Amino acid sequence: MGHPDLAGAQQFHTAPGRSLMKHHPHWILRGLLVGALTVAGAEGQAQKRGGVDETGPYTAVANWVKPVREGYLQRGVSVFAETPNRIFFTSDIEFIPQRGLGGAGRPAPDHTSPEHHWVMVLDGNGQVVEEWKQWDSLFRMPHRVAISPYDPEKCVWIIDRENQQIFKFTHDGTKLLMTLGEKGVIASDDKHFGRPANIAFAPDGSFYVADGYTNTRVIKFDKDGKFLFAWGSDGTGPGQFKAHVHDVALDKRGRVFVADRGNDRIQIFDPNGKYLDEWPDIKKPSYLHITRDGFVWVVLGQVNRIAKYDMSGKLLTYWGTYGVGPGHLDDPHDLSVDSDGNLYVSIFSTQKAGIEKFVPRPDADRKRLIGVGLNR
Repeated sequence: MGHPDLAGAQQFHTAPGRSLMKHHPHWILRGLLVGALTVAGAEGQAQKRGGVDETGPYTAVANWVKPVREGYLQRGVSVFAETPNRIFFTSDIEFIPQRGLGGAGRPAPDHTSPEHHWVMVLDGNGQVVEEWKQWDSLFRMPHRVAISPYDPEKCVWIIDRENQQIFKFTHDGTKLLMTLGEKGVIASDDKHFGRPANIAFAPDGSFYVADGYTNTRVIKFDKDGKFLFAWGSDGTGPGQFKAHVHDVALDKRGRVFVADRGNDRIQIFDPNGKYLDEWPDIKKPSYLHITRDGFVWVVLGQVNRIAKYDMSGKLLTYWGTYGVGPGHLDDPHDLSVDSDGNLYVSIFSTQKAGIEKFVPRPDADRKRLIGVGLNR
């Protein structure tokens, strides 16, 4: 399977060169082109000879996440680092890694297990220290786990995509506080979802839901889970979406950023759903991580990259490459950053472990490190 480059990155690299070719000596052109490539593809790496910018400013921690069951791995769906020693991890299937099988004319063997480990909590060493088995009957596909930074109770939210429901639990998982949606029922009214994908929180306790894989809309609820309004329809125009409406995130101004994955773009709205802007040519955005320092990091799952944009949509840098070794990406799904700056990326793959942990390098260019999220 191919992994095409970002269209935006290609324009960012080449546009200056075309205009300079006619007017400047070759030695000036060469220097400027090297500078442009450095900023877009490997910022801060100009002095390095050779190599490939696989893990950006980070060092990957090999074999960080430990198997729940010997011989099996869990496919990564969502990760949320509450602290450096308490990392939530959700999974949908357990599997034995099978690489290089199932080629042309030969079906891939079923290497999945009937056993499930839906919701886990890991310590700083990647060891499972909690598993919320008491809630197993609620889940089929826990697509997102999150805690609102504005909630002093630190309640845990889990979106189950395939059961069409959103759950709010106490911090320790002992009590279920809220359920939205009807189990197994897909609809687009005020009481149902259509394979919801993600959630984002506002300072007043209200929240937005990306709904999602079947529906093509964004929904806003108040702090008590009361439906307020929704917007979006199927299409390619402003304010329209193509499945999948995969993520939603808020910036400091309350603007709502939506990962319109089906249309290869990010759309931006005001808090009431009024269309403001869009960033085109962003290939299959899976997750939006808006940082406290005012940048938008985008997980590009099908391109196996993590890209940084400023608030006007200008591409600043990116890193990542496809592979199954430590630090390589195979359909990254979402990410989280802990208070120490460690990065965790969920991996939606049956070829490798479901989380990659990255530690900032001592010599890292700080501009390329992913900051702590603003509202997640």
